Amino acid sequence: MVRCFRLVLVVVFVNVAVCLQSSCGGEQESASPEGAAGCGCDKLRRTVAGAMNSKEEPASSEAAIKYTAAANEKMSEMVFIPGGEFLMGTDDPGIPQDGEAPQRTVHVDPFYMDVLEVTNQQFQNFIKATGYVTEAEKFGDSFVFEGILSEAVKSQITQAVAAAPWWLPVKGANWKQPEGQDSNITDRLDHPVVHVSWADAVAFCSWANKRLPTEAEWEYACRGGLRDRLYPWGNKLNPKGQHYANLWQGDFPVHNSGEDGYVKTSPVMSFPANSFGLFDMVGNVWEWTSDWWTVHHTRDQQHNPTGPPSGKDKVKKGGSYMCHKIIKQIAVMNHIFWTHEFSFNIYSEPGY
Repeated sequence: MVRCFRLVLVVVFVNVAVCLQSSCGGEQESASPEGAAGCGCDKLRRTVAGAMNSKEEPASSEAAIKYTAAANEKMSEMVFIPGGEFLMGTDDPGIPQDGEAPQRTVHVDPFYMDVLEVTNQQFQNFIKATGYVTEAEKFGDSFVFEGILSEAVKSQITQAVAAAPWWLPVKGANWKQPEGQDSNITDRLDHPVVHVSWADAVAFCSWANKRLPTEAEWEYACRGGLRDRLYPWGNKLNPKGQHYANLWQGDFPVHNSGEDGYVKTSPVMSFPANSFGLFDMVGNVWEWTSDWWTVHHTRDQQHNPTGPPSGKDKVKKGGSYMCHKIIKQIAVMNHIFWTHEFSFNIYSEPGY
């Protein structure tokens, strides 16, 4: 059986469709007519030489192979996901071009999944053990949301994304300096790691002798055994006034009221777990999966689908703290770029 990591995405991207539809792909509530649904990730562009090829490459690296022995010393607890049949996707997508339709019957085998998104502490252990250098570090910059940058950093930036001016290219922004050179993760070791590309996530997984979940495994785990529900906890976003995820409250991108207690990433386990015992499956940071993204899906019943054999972009799931509450379905994000919104989770086969 397989073990899955939940790697969070929140940092360097190359073109992403943003805060999409219902958290786990279920039917959506009536959508708001407002146009502030997306955080503008899809407007970002970066030419990434060799960052992601159209064909799958082995999920290994010299660093990953060298240090597998110590990898599991401080890993997250994993929970057993029993597997089974569920309805994946939706027949009522909020954004059809995201490729969540049609709804189809899917069966997944049992697996284990980390209860938490990969934290800064865990990723720091990986870096110390292997000497791995992330893609954001190699590029020397990454996109960061303007609202969380210091005035000193903003004063040095002379360009922005025209269609989404709240995304700014920040020199020195990476996993250990999330908002640039005047920031650090000293007081955020229990937050999900960000500015992590898909290749970075795969390298971490190889080191830990685990892998990223498929999109089907991720969605099945997210639903927590519930059927035809908007969120992992039910149909109401804030049942009895309680917040179940780190999302944006207020007028995006101008003001985040922080009604849920946070205006950027939050420590893992800050909100209730779903029925499988998994935390932060919705909100906080986007999570990588292993599947190539596509808009073409069959209604035929499938067993352990793994997506198309090749493509240009990987599927991301779950949304981030920048997703507005009017978004009713967190679907896929097409295209990859690094920003202050990405991380991951990990998966493993039973009996590993």
